[in-house]
Amino acid sequence: MPQEKPPPGRAFVPLSIAVLTVSDTRTLAEDRSGDTLADRLAAAGHALGDRAVVQDDVEAIRARVRAWIADPAIDVIITTGGTGFTGRDVTPEAIEPLFEKRMDGFSAVFHRISYDKIGVSTVQSRATAGVAGATYIFCLPGSPGACRDAWDGILQSQLDYRHRPCNFVEIMPRLDEHLRRGGR
Repeated sequence: MPQEKPPPGRAFVPLSIAVLTVSDTRTLAEDRSGDTLADRLAAAGHALGDRAVVQDDVEAIRARVRAWIADPAIDVIITTGGTGFTGRDVTPEAIEPLFEKRMDGFSAVFHRISYDKIGVSTVQSRATAGVAGATYIFCLPGSPGACRDAWDGILQSQLDYRHRPCNFVEIMPRLDEHLRRGGR
């Protein structure tokens, strides 16, 4: 689905986005899904804040994501891999407990877009998203196609301040307001 051009009047706000590939078999040199995300976010005008590959291990995934959540220079984290049903697929188990707020609509829209491409096979993904420590986190399947679909169909516009009627960027300053008000 082609993205509409944003209306004039708002300046683009570049974000710092970290990309984490979860895999027991890939290295950075052979990480096509991570490359897909890095290329697309750069083409959109964002900065690749950091990039890593970790094994399918709950504690390894959680440690890397926690470090990025704590880093004020990282605005968004996108993971790829580990969202299936095999015994080693543990990305949602590692990351969902970190969410302060879940983004159920992300999974619903991702599956709608994916359904148009791969049909009912989309049910084999546990793509998920949420917010933790004023950082957006998106967990995508490990295929380059799924990363393209998520970026092109959702993230490109939602991570663009110019997108109307609303986008993630414009609410970023208020993501941690509950912490500033003492948790009320």
